[in-house]
Amino acid sequence: MTMDHHTSSAAPFRRPPSADGFSRRGFLKAGAAAGGGLMLSLSLPFGDDKTKAADAFVPNAFIRIDRDGQIFLTMPYVEMGQGTYTSISMLIAEELEVDLKQVQPEHARPNEKLYANPLLGVQATGNSNAIRGAWQPLREAGATARTMLVSAAAKRWNVDPSSCRAQSGEVLHMPTGRRLKYGELAADAAHMPVPAKVALKRPDDFKLIGTRAKRLDTPAKVNGTAVYGIDVRPPGVKFATLAQSPAFGGRVKRVDDTAARAVKGVRQIVQLDDAVAVVADHMGAAKKGLAVLKIEWDDGPHAKLNTDNIAQELATATLNAGAVAQNIGDAGKAMAAAVTKVEAIYQVPFLAHATMEPMNCTVHVRKDGCEIWVGSQALARAQAGAAKTLGLPLDKVVVHNHLIGGGFGRRLDVDGVIRAVEIARQVDGPVKVVWTREEDIQHDMYRPYWFDRISAALDENGKPTAWHNRFAGSSVIARWLPPGFKDGLDPDSTEGAIDLVYDFPNFHVEYVRVEPPGIQTAFWRSVGPSHNVFVTESFMDELAAAAKQDAVAYRQALLDKSPRAKAVLELAAEKAGWGQPLPERVGRGVSVQFVFATYLAVVTEVEVSTAGNVRVRRVVCAVECGTVVNPDTVQAQIQSAAVFGITAALHGEITLKDGRVEQTNFDSYQILRIDEAPAIEVYIVQSPEPPGGMGEAGTSAIVPAITNAIFAATGKRLRKLPVDPAALKKSA
Repeated sequence: MTMDHHTSSAAPFRRPPSADGFSRRGFLKAGAAAGGGLMLSLSLPFGDDKTKAADAFVPNAFIRIDRDGQIFLTMPYVEMGQGTYTSISMLIAEELEVDLKQVQPEHARPNEKLYANPLLGVQATGNSNAIRGAWQPLREAGATARTMLVSAAAKRWNVDPSSCRAQSGEVLHMPTGRRLKYGELAADAAHMPVPAKVALKRPDDFKLIGTRAKRLDTPAKVNGTAVYGIDVRPPGVKFATLAQSPAFGGRVKRVDDTAARAVKGVRQIVQLDDAVAVVADHMGAAKKGLAVLKIEWDDGPHAKLNTDNIAQELATATLNAGAVAQNIGDAGKAMAAAVTKVEAIYQVPFLAHATMEPMNCTVHVRKDGCEIWVGSQALARAQAGAAKTLGLPLDKVVVHNHLIGGGFGRRLDVDGVIRAVEIARQVDGPVKVVWTREEDIQHDMYRPYWFDRISAALDENGKPTAWHNRFAGSSVIARWLPPGFKDGLDPDSTEGAIDLVYDFPNFHVEYVRVEPPGIQTAFWRSVGPSHNVFVTESFMDELAAAAKQDAVAYRQALLDKSPRAKAVLELAAEKAGWGQPLPERVGRGVSVQFVFATYLAVVTEVEVSTAGNVRVRRVVCAVECGTVVNPDTVQAQIQSAAVFGITAALHGEITLKDGRVEQTNFDSYQILRIDEAPAIEVYIVQSPEPPGGMGEAGTSAIVPAITNAIFAATGKRLRKLPVDPAALKKSA
């Protein structure tokens, strides 16, 4: 579709009026002065203690209520298909006592101080924590606005506020039946004192939270008016696509662009140190020009780098002690006294994100500033990266955020924005830079490669008396958020490997940080747990097998200290028909986890053909994620995450040869096809606890459930991903 930057401001998700640098009181005054409406800023604690001490509370998001009663909610998080905009709007609507349809989400502008994620301390959407971070402060914001509206009505009627109540977007005076709509009260409410403390609704009084609300973004996505980054077309925009050095760390040696310049519609060739871009009137011409461009590359220092080199380096690293992530008891002493000792080595590969919407960014560099249109999970970083590249102050870089056609962590990094800025600074007018799928896969920032050495001691009854795990791999946190990496550890790399739900008397986990040469690793859906849960839950199955015990019963016996984990395990096993007979070469596998503040158990039913091909036939999930805001979103997130995880288990692998990524497109980096997708059942355990994260939990849980089911079907244990059909062939 075609969308210029003028019409995009009226799109389903809009940028709010500028509020940079306003105080909380300033927000309220500005709202009253600007349009006779109520603007209410939220105050959220910063993640950094020094910042909190300096400023205590920093505005992070705000509500605006117009005269017509329309409520605009500026989102500090981004919508990339996960339903966040609907669920967070439900929090506001619940406490404001309005219909969900009255809440209009708007994209937040880049501003770390105003829109920092309270759980991360930076402006970002990730780690399955949008609802977790918004749960308390967004409800408080809605309740505060409601209280001020009630106070405004009471003042106008000259009555006690306790005789009034809010309902359905109005304030009602109970004794007389008088009513005033929120829009009528907005201007007065803007001048009311901001209450220091408000009472939140009790769960028993919820009308929206916990219901299957229809998503606010669905109509626009169906009728084509929703604006993604790739849709934006400012007037006069040109299109560019690019070729980046095929080898990590390589450079451009020389370029022959004669044939490319002869292609109709090609306007310009932009050469950078490590990339060449073709700028044209449309994407078709840019791709044709790129195809005939003759580039000679200097492959640089990593020209001989192969996957095996990296795996060997990690294997060697695990022979030495690492940073202690968790220690309980004396695992070494217990291991020495073991009746039975079980040992294993596990490996997981690099993985690409392969989002539906390829990397893209539209940039207009002017003499006095820069304007950017993009879909980003970390908007303030995008602004800062562009400003640094151009040598501009932040306020000279305007960034418009848009809907994202798949993030999975890829758009937490801003390399694509910086690359587009580097190209645009050489182009007169706006230019949209779109990566081809080949560039997207071969120049991704990948989920780390991991290597684990793990062992356990069993007593005479097969019960584990000790657990020891030492693993090596890259720390994404150390690069992306350096303060989060301390004493050789970070919370992402270790989540799912420590603080397990099981009761182990002796438990020891070490992490060895090893960064692969030339390759930047990145967050990937479920990140650390995507590796750790595969290892821990696969190894738990190995222990059950060594003890000659049922995989579910073995876990149950170790879950007395975690009744919430036991509840989801038992529910998933019951619904899946655990223990019921299955045909030959069909098996069930199980996993249970507590990551992203959510308890999740998965049972898969997997069929393995005599040729070794694996088909996941059925997936049963039981989840306890605290208070559920929208059950439809929980179900959809688990379904999506399960498909993502199945793809990784069966197909996902990025390999390197001669410094280059070997995979190029969906023929060599395969995605689960629709005819391969299993039936997925989701069962939700109700809980009064605060919400947990849902976007990523299903991805980490399903992978070991698949490999454990393969073991049940074939007797063959898989410790390295992806699944190798050749290893599963039935012998003649």
